[in-house]
Amino acid sequence: MGLLSLAIWTPIAFGVVLLALGRDDQARAVRWIALIGAIAGLLVTIPLYTGFQIGTSAMQFVEKVSWIERFNVHYHLGVDGISFWFIPLTAFINLVVVIAGWEVITTRVNQYMAAFLILSGLMIGVFASLDAILFYVFFEATLIPMYLIIGIWGGPNKIYAAFKFFLYTLLGSLLTLVALIFLYTKSGGSFDILTWHKLPLSSTAQTLIFFAFFAAFAVKVPMWPVHTWLPDVHVEAPTGGSAVLAAIMLKLGAYGFLRFSMPIAPDAAREFAWLMIALSLIAVVYVGLVAMVQQDMKKLVAYSSVAHMGFVTLGFFIFNPLGVSGGLVQMIAHGFVSGAMFLCIGVLYDRVHSREIASYGGVVNTMPRFAAFALLFAMANCGLPGTAGFVGEWMVILGAVKANFWVGFLAATALIFGAAYTLWMFKRVYLGPVTNDDVRGLTDINGREFLVLALLGAATLYMGVYPKPFTDVMDASVLDLLKHVAATKLN
Repeated sequence: MGLLSLAIWTPIAFGVVLLALGRDDQARAVRWIALIGAIAGLLVTIPLYTGFQIGTSAMQFVEKVSWIERFNVHYHLGVDGISFWFIPLTAFINLVVVIAGWEVITTRVNQYMAAFLILSGLMIGVFASLDAILFYVFFEATLIPMYLIIGIWGGPNKIYAAFKFFLYTLLGSLLTLVALIFLYTKSGGSFDILTWHKLPLSSTAQTLIFFAFFAAFAVKVPMWPVHTWLPDVHVEAPTGGSAVLAAIMLKLGAYGFLRFSMPIAPDAAREFAWLMIALSLIAVVYVGLVAMVQQDMKKLVAYSSVAHMGFVTLGFFIFNPLGVSGGLVQMIAHGFVSGAMFLCIGVLYDRVHSREIASYGGVVNTMPRFAAFALLFAMANCGLPGTAGFVGEWMVILGAVKANFWVGFLAATALIFGAAYTLWMFKRVYLGPVTNDDVRGLTDINGREFLVLALLGAATLYMGVYPKPFTDVMDASVLDLLKHVAATKLN
C-alpha cells in the first residue's frame, strides 16, 4: 500500500471501526478513536510533502493495480502540483472538524464522527484518482456521508436541504457519466485520465464533452446560476458539515475543470472561456451584492463562498499562469477561511441557538478572545494583505488585468463588496454595546474552541505571509497544463 492509499484508507478504516461502536454510552471512547483517526490521517500526508519533487509536472506517488479487468478499470492513483495540496488540506480540515464537534454532538456520536472520517478519505480519493471510473466512484460516494450529516444532525428543514443537495449534485453527474463512457469508446477501451488528455477529438465532440463535464462541476463549485442549493444546505447543515462543505467539497468541482474539462477538451475550453468568465464575474459581483442583504450569518457566508469560488473559475479560464495558480491558491485559502467563518458562527450558535445577525451585538464585551479570532477571519474573508484570503484573489486580479483590463477591474470590485458585507456583519454582531441578555450571558471560548480557531488562524496567517511553499509545488504542473491547452487551436 502506497502513501496515497494510506491517506485515503486510514480515515475510512477508523470510520468503519467507529460504526461498530454503536451506543452513546461509549461516546468518550468514540471521540478519542475519532481524534486518533483524524491525526493519523493527517500524519500520513506529511511524507507526501517531504517526498514531493518540485519542478516536474509528472504524476508522483503513482499506484496502479487492475481492478475490473473486463472493462480495463484500474485502481490508479497519483498526484501532481495541481492536486497535491488538497490532500493535506482535506486531512487538516477533518481533524479540525472532529475537535470542533467534540462536546457539541451528543447523539449518535459514533455515526457523526465516522461520517466525517469516511468523507475525508473519499474526498482525498477524488483528488488522487487517475482512473475515470475510480474518480467517479469517489466523486459520487462523497454525497452519501454528507447527505447523512445534513439529514441527521441538521436544522429544522434538514430533510429538504439534504434532498436538494443530493438531487442537484447527482443530476449533474449523470451527464458526466455519459461523457466518461464516450471517452472510453474513443480511446479504444481505456479509462486512464492521462490517456484521455491526448485524444484527438473533433470540435463538436469537445463541445459536447465540455458541457457534460460542466453540468457536474459547475453545480459542485457552485457557479451562478446553479448555486441556489448552497445557501439552503449551509443553513440546515451542522457546523462541521458546513465547514467541510465549504472548505473541501466545493473544491471537487473546481478541480474537475482542471483535470477533465480543460485538458480533455482544450479547444472547447478556449471557445467557451467567455461564458465561464461571464458566469464567474456574475458570481463575483451579483452574488456579492446578494450577500450584503442577508440577515442570517450562515447565509451571508454561504453567498460569500459562491463569490470567492467565482474568483477560482475566473482564474482558470483566463489561461495564464498567474490566473490558474491564483485560482488554486484561492481554493486552498478559501478552505482555511470559510471553514473558520462557519466554525465561528457555530461557536455563537451553540451558546445562543440563533444565526440571525439581529440576535447579537457587542459580543466583543463578553467574548474578547473569540472576537479577536473572528476579526482575523473576517479580515481574511475581505482579502486583507497578510492573510491567506489576499494571495489568491490578488494573483487572479493580476492575471485578469493581463488578459483584459475590464475583466480585472470587475473582479477587483469584489474586494470592495467582500469587505462591505463581511465588515457589516462583524460590526453588527461583535462591536458596540451589549444589546440583549443572551449576549450579556455569553462565556468566552474554552480550550477546545481556542485550539480549533488557533489552528485555522495559524494556517491563514502562514499562507498569507509566506505563500511560496504552496505556489512552488503547483508552478510546473500549471505551466504544463497551459502549454497543453494552447497546443491545439480551433479549426
